[in-house]
Amino acid sequence: MDKPAILIVEDEQKLSRVLQLELDYENYQTEIADNGKEALRLIQEKDWDLVLLDIMLPGLSGLEILRRTRRKDQETPIILLTARDQVYDKVSGLDQGANDYVTKPFQIEELLARIRVHLRQGKANHQNGGSQLVVGKLFVDLQSREVRREDREVELTPREFDLLVCLLKNKNIVLTREQLIEQVWGFDYFGDTNVVDVYIRYLRQKIDKGFEEPYIQTVRGVGYTIKG
Repeated sequence: MDKPAILIVEDEQKLSRVLQLELDYENYQTEIADNGKEALRLIQEKDWDLVLLDIMLPGLSGLEILRRTRRKDQETPIILLTARDQVYDKVSGLDQGANDYVTKPFQIEELLARIRVHLRQGKANHQNGGSQLVVGKLFVDLQSREVRREDREVELTPREFDLLVCLLKNKNIVLTREQLIEQVWGFDYFGDTNVVDVYIRYLRQKIDKGFEEPYIQTVRGVGYTIKG
């Protein structure tokens, strides 16, 4: 069985070496990048099962690397490592597509546990061929086009379904109306972008109405996202 490949992006040499030793001991295959440009190159050129990404890096910041990576890769789990504990940094990272974050200093056991969780989730997604999208208790089957929230089946029009799938595939990433138009309606759409607001309202009526926790979130002045 191949060892899971983990990229460690950390410019603090002592910490990166400790992480590498611990992960090697846990039977992971590891590589270290100590600056943003090298990290981005390795992420783009190689396949990784998981990336540990420090926010503060020379060259390119971790958040910029995250943003560029998520343009093309929505699947690879990325865990942010940061010495900063401000809410803004954590929210910004999650909004741009990070799967998790760990604030320094951290216990290695906690980090290892989080790595195992995200590797299991990634493996499950791979095994089902990416045919199912899940957030909380919302399930979407891409092949049968079945949508369920808890035990309730949700009937969607084709456009509503495509919009929901787009949001789920970009979970925790805030998408602008223009991005949603491009991905759901197509580049050749010339209508008003307010159509996005209309369909978001339709989706909320069917997905969130009657439930205590809404999944579809509005980020004022930016666009929409599904948190998960």
